[in-house]
Amino acid sequence: MSKPAWQPTASLQALKARAELYQQIRQFFASRNVLEVDTPTLSHGTVTDVHLDAFSCEFNHSSSGKPETLYLQTSPEFALKRLLSAYKTCIYQLGKAYRHEGQGRWHNPEFTMLEWYRVGFDHHALMQEVSDLLKAVLDVPDTETVSYQQAFLQYLSLDPLTAKTAEIAAVFNRCNIDLSDDYPIDRDGMLQLLFSYEIEPKIGQQVPCFIYGYPASQAALAQLNEQDPRIADRFEVYYKGAELANGFHELQNAEEQRKRFEQDNRLRNTFRLPPKPIDEHFLAALESGLPACAGVALGVDRLLMIKLDAQHIEDVLAFPVARA
Repeated sequence: MSKPAWQPTASLQALKARAELYQQIRQFFASRNVLEVDTPTLSHGTVTDVHLDAFSCEFNHSSSGKPETLYLQTSPEFALKRLLSAYKTCIYQLGKAYRHEGQGRWHNPEFTMLEWYRVGFDHHALMQEVSDLLKAVLDVPDTETVSYQQAFLQYLSLDPLTAKTAEIAAVFNRCNIDLSDDYPIDRDGMLQLLFSYEIEPKIGQQVPCFIYGYPASQAALAQLNEQDPRIADRFEVYYKGAELANGFHELQNAEEQRKRFEQDNRLRNTFRLPPKPIDEHFLAALESGLPACAGVALGVDRLLMIKLDAQHIEDVLAFPVARA
């Protein structure tokens, strides 16, 4: 029998496990002298990424005297990088983020994110720290690392860095991936869906799997690789069917970052999506000098699901969106 709608979907044991997980995370960073900070979830700017959508709301009491549109943040990244630019110290945030997407097994529109930045790290050093955290909270014996190119060659016999768009389309069509009529699809869109449907279910089943070296066009906030400019210094982590984390060796160049945001908005126009306001505070922070660093965002609800062997995100949330 299903519970009445006023009741939580998570058990008391799951809520206690969440509290314990938060404590483990905070102890992990305290032992490494990484400062916990808190930043706004409402902002005047938001992400321009074609594949992300933010909630918006109207603010009728601004100092300008005119109504303003504010956005619930899809991640604390821009605000955290403003703090990094100001204080040049390693920081993390454990808190809420919001994405205007459908709910499902692994996703609730309001969710808990852990995001942290390590001054002086590159993406390889940060991958090691993420591995250390996963070992600490999940008690996994080890992790594995595979390049994006290797994964495509192994599972689809397709080189995503050299294949022509027509070759990618041929593989994509053979896979019979079901799309909604309004889903924006281009070369990167096909690669992303091929990865999601054909590669993701096959990796990270026994131990967490780090995928690195994504195409440069799929990493708007990462540095390009010095040895191979076709790829960016980005990684993601997959374990037991979940995409757990997304990390970058962070781009520091404000001019280049603006160009990438503007390119996103041009792409949004191509797909008949409304352009998004660029976060000028964030770009001003980059202009002032973001320290060399690497950063990563990790989905805490998904981490807890894996820790408890939960089958649905509702099992670890007090009140998912349907009961909020």
